[in-house]
Amino acid sequence: MAKKELATFGAGCFWHVQHAFDQIPGVKTTVGYMGGEEAQKQYSYEEVCSGRTGHAEVVQIEFDPKKIPYSELLKVFWKGHDPTQLNRQGLDIGKQYRSVIFYHNEAQKKIALASKRAEQQKLDRRRKLFKKKIVTEIKAAGKFYKAEAYHQKYLEKRGLETCPT
Repeated sequence: MAKKELATFGAGCFWHVQHAFDQIPGVKTTVGYMGGEEAQKQYSYEEVCSGRTGHAEVVQIEFDPKKIPYSELLKVFWKGHDPTQLNRQGLDIGKQYRSVIFYHNEAQKKIALASKRAEQQKLDRRRKLFKKKIVTEIKAAGKFYKAEAYHQKYLEKRGLETCPT
């Protein structure tokens, strides 16, 4: 049996992020919360959205690195949101919507840092006059708090391709 790894990304509303990663064959996704300062048994969506917990909405991905490398997951992450927006994505505003990569081992950390540098270089080449900086955090993974059942596969359950506004 192949050894599975975890990858965890925050890139705005977790419904959209989960949907993007669910298009990749062979991955298993779960939405939840990570990255806050305090720890308790569980958090509710309302608590995280209050901004008081410090947690981000994230998608945790279980994958087989022999079938899909971590670097490919990072490509989906970078394409799926604007990493130059601080503590927001589109109309979703707050630290819970921040752009963040939570690495699960030193190899992921190294790959994520190199990927961020490469994305910044691409951005700099495209925007010669008004350079924007990527604000994506790269942090060690902490405790993952699984979101409530109604958030899991939210867009799929509703037959939607994008988040409702």
